[in-house]
Amino acid sequence: MKLHYYPETDSLYIEFRTEPGTETREVSDGLNVDIAADGGVVGFDIDHASRRIDLSTLETEALPLHSIKAV
Repeated sequence: MKLHYYPETDSLYIEFRTEPGTETREVSDGLNVDIAADGGVVGFDIDHASRRIDLSTLETEALPLHSIKAV
């Protein structure tokens, strides 16, 4: 899973799979989900992310992480 923040558009993309989505569905205003050909979720795109969620902290609980990378 990767988090991509784009300050020029203030959007946050949460990527679950690296394959491209074949369909995008708007779940609610400013929240889109990308769907793969097999129906699985590729990722979520959140518009105006800094207005909707607190981007200053990232917290995880009990994730079976093999690596952590921050750039």
